[in-house]
Amino acid sequence: MGKVIAIANQKGGVGKTTTAINLGACFGVLEYKTLLVDADPQANATSGLGIDLHKNKGTYEALLGDANLSDSIVSTSSPNLDVLPARIDLVGAEIELISKAEREHQLRRALDTVRDDYDFIIIDCSPSLGLITINSLVAADAVLIPVQCEYFALEGLGKLLNTIKIVQNGLNESLAVEGILLTMYDTRLRLANQVVDEVRTHFQELVMKTIIHRNTRLGEAPSFGESIIMHDASSKGSINYLNLAREILQRNQMTQLTDEEKIIPVSN
Repeated sequence: MGKVIAIANQKGGVGKTTTAINLGACFGVLEYKTLLVDADPQANATSGLGIDLHKNKGTYEALLGDANLSDSIVSTSSPNLDVLPARIDLVGAEIELISKAEREHQLRRALDTVRDDYDFIIIDCSPSLGLITINSLVAADAVLIPVQCEYFALEGLGKLLNTIKIVQNGLNESLAVEGILLTMYDTRLRLANQVVDEVRTHFQELVMKTIIHRNTRLGEAPSFGESIIMHDASSKGSINYLNLAREILQRNQMTQLTDEEKIIPVSN
């Protein structure tokens, strides 16, 4: 049964979609079959992998129970990576779910029908704490929280952790925090280093050892409809996300890595 990881932070622009796409692609390259669920009405994870936003059923139908999930899943050019796409009409699901019985469990029920087909299911959450994000947290085994290495990094993080605690207490007691992922790190900035130190001081073992650096190739890959590992496998961004995938595998004791496969150092 595949492990479900939600990528969540109600603060926008912290690297959720970039992380969802590239972590999923790196799991795939490491030969773990992965499903990426686009649960953001902006549908950037869908378009970022070159999938037509208008041709496919996807997360909207899954949430409302209007389609067989396996018929909505789209394969990608990235090895072992499939996508449950989103369209702009997903924004309407927030309203339509209100009248549903056990509305917080709709996505979990849908994903349960395909969990045995995948090693990992990654959910790209929207930058909000609305009903779709709650569905994602209820469906997940763990949540990975991207945090930008900038001044307002900790703003809202406490609110998100409180929401996770509410979900744990009332809707999904097995939900765990996979980790806090520091993103958009620029070694030239003193502030970035201060944020890293502050986050690690406050959250200690919850913070992932891997840090995602600012990287031009990482930013341009979605315009080609590709993950970073397919766009430029030798780039700093690619190495960062391969390291993240390996760190999560190690944390979950899913692999014994050889010396050649262990964390790759990234030069500044």
